[in-house]
Amino acid sequence: MKPEQTRQLIEDRWPSKPLASTTQLKEAGIGDRLLTAAVRHGVVIRVRRGAYARSLYWNGLKPWARDGLLVHAHHLSTGGTALYSHVSAARLHECQVWNAGPLIHVTTSYANSRASAGTDVRTHRAGPRESDTTTFLAPYGRIIRATSLERTVLDCARILPLEQAAVIGDHALRKGAKLAEIQRLLNIGPEKRGSRKARILLDALDGRSESAGETRTRLLLHALAIRSFMPQCEIRTASGLFRADFADPKARTIIEFDGAGKYTEYRPTEEVLPAERRRENALIEDGWLVLRLQWHHLDRPAELKLRLQAITERSRRMSA
Repeated sequence: MKPEQTRQLIEDRWPSKPLASTTQLKEAGIGDRLLTAAVRHGVVIRVRRGAYARSLYWNGLKPWARDGLLVHAHHLSTGGTALYSHVSAARLHECQVWNAGPLIHVTTSYANSRASAGTDVRTHRAGPRESDTTTFLAPYGRIIRATSLERTVLDCARILPLEQAAVIGDHALRKGAKLAEIQRLLNIGPEKRGSRKARILLDALDGRSESAGETRTRLLLHALAIRSFMPQCEIRTASGLFRADFADPKARTIIEFDGAGKYTEYRPTEEVLPAERRRENALIEDGWLVLRLQWHHLDRPAELKLRLQAITERSRRMSA
């Protein structure tokens, strides 16, 4: 079968959902022969055994969106009986996930070998109560089970490094997770492994952080023993009320984390950038200094500390 003919047949017959199982494809008229040809010609991607997506759709996804789709691919290809937990549950809850890897996390009440689960699956043995679980309607119309938002934060705290767990936990708080409930689950749970890590995380969480970059910036400031910067600090100027990612009112210094989508995700660039320039000019006119950070700066803590010391000293001289 020629590539163009294969492509046209796939476009004409593909189900309405972006992800489809072998059975769903057969029902839509995409049998084994056509599917094999489509994969060979690069028209279709086998996301996981038994789960497929069109290449055009898959290639247009961000890496983290692909990781999230892997959870649905597992659910679709395994009959939908798994209880998703940890990072996979965080993705189903649509929490931000940073640098946590593509593995699919499931929780079972029985021992399960890596070979039977699959090399892309990490199985956790536990027995969560029904009240610690929830359900979602998957994009392909099936019910998918996962741990509750609070249980998910606690599970991630036990196994992930602090930064990765805090990114999930901060976003979970913004989505309505209750810190007291996470603490309660930690106190009543029989599992001891990772409890110390979990307690450290609970002390570090702050729902005011609005992105993974802001969470990492806050943790880095604390690691550098810098406690004077307030998250999401509102500053009144002659041009209006502005909110800074972090601000030290006494030193009149602002830290802004500039993530890749910060200025373009909600409004067009031609609207956002001029408004951002006006905002910063108003702050500077009022005597504020602004330090802008990007992702690579967070991996250089010693360099960042020197930059903060320099801008603080500059502010001190300006106000003298």
